[in-house]
Amino acid sequence: MPVRTLSLAGFRSYERLEIGFDEGPHVIVGRNAAGKTNLLESLVVLSTGRSHRSASDAELVRWGSPFARAAARVEEAGRSEALEVVIQAPGAGPGLHKRIRVNGINRRAAALAPVLRTVLFAPEDMLLVVGAPSLRRNLLDALVTQREVTAAAVISTYARALTQRNSLLRRIRDEAAARDELAFWDDSLCDNGARILEWRRDALDALQAPLAAAHREIAPGEPRLTLAYVSNVEPGPGESHRAALRRRLRETADKEIWNGATLVGPHRDDMAFLSAGRELTLFASRGQQRSAILALKLAELDLLTASDGRPPLLLLDDVFSELDPQRRAHLVRRIGSLPQAIVTTTSAADLDPALVAVSSLWHVEPGKAVPAAAGSSAAARR
Repeated sequence: MPVRTLSLAGFRSYERLEIGFDEGPHVIVGRNAAGKTNLLESLVVLSTGRSHRSASDAELVRWGSPFARAAARVEEAGRSEALEVVIQAPGAGPGLHKRIRVNGINRRAAALAPVLRTVLFAPEDMLLVVGAPSLRRNLLDALVTQREVTAAAVISTYARALTQRNSLLRRIRDEAAARDELAFWDDSLCDNGARILEWRRDALDALQAPLAAAHREIAPGEPRLTLAYVSNVEPGPGESHRAALRRRLRETADKEIWNGATLVGPHRDDMAFLSAGRELTLFASRGQQRSAILALKLAELDLLTASDGRPPLLLLDDVFSELDPQRRAHLVRRIGSLPQAIVTTTSAADLDPALVAVSSLWHVEPGKAVPAAAGSSAAARR
């Protein structure tokens, strides 16, 4: 559903911001550190309940503000929905530290994605092929949470159980706790970890066809691009993911106590990009890596659209400068086919003139966003 209004208060660099969006592409222009990414981040928070840039909600609160608030109204075919996320500054008072509302009713984070789904393409995504495994895990989990209503809660529960189990492993190593105390956290890790493993594999399977199609369009002369899930928990014949994870925990128990850390599970897994069966990291040029990453983002967009016919909101954070003219042109064509997309850049001159011509233009300065061209149909005020 397209976003019609966005309201921020105490969010990152914005003391207050009220901005209205029409359908179609929007180009947000501003120098580095002006607040462009903060604006896109607020839309990710309204879609997922958390930031893609920080694991700590507290970092979203503007310095000196008692809270950060992001709210949006989304509309489609006469239907209107209101989203709100409020994050309390540490020490600002008693009560909930984060409140999520949909149409004025308190809800869990899982209630946000069915209303507002987003696909984000950011500069750090250019490292997806060769960067740290955590980048690929985070992308995969972001996709899972938009496909599975309960995934966000399960992933959060797994993370808490992992933290507690690691702490217990260190206490056992230091002879401050008994080994049989692991049983409770092993159960939690196996229950939730197995669901994460299943969801990730299902998401990768679903991505294969749209990924191959997008890659053919972007790089028609290159071999077929596929994705592979790389796990240290591989079920044997007839073995469930839960049973496989429990077996691996037993096999690595002594080593885990020695290291004071859980060594197997979805938190240690990865995703590999393969071209004709070979890992891209072994031979791919920067151009081939960018083709693969762009194809992955477009496949993610197509997969989510196919689920119910509603294209997600595409957020492009200063990525055009990383792409050559051919890949830029392809991305521009895809943007033009979407109900709404938001693009940030340090200079409109870096963008395809065809995109600029059909976009609503905005200029961002610290703390505010204003129309950057006469005749823009959108409006904003500080």
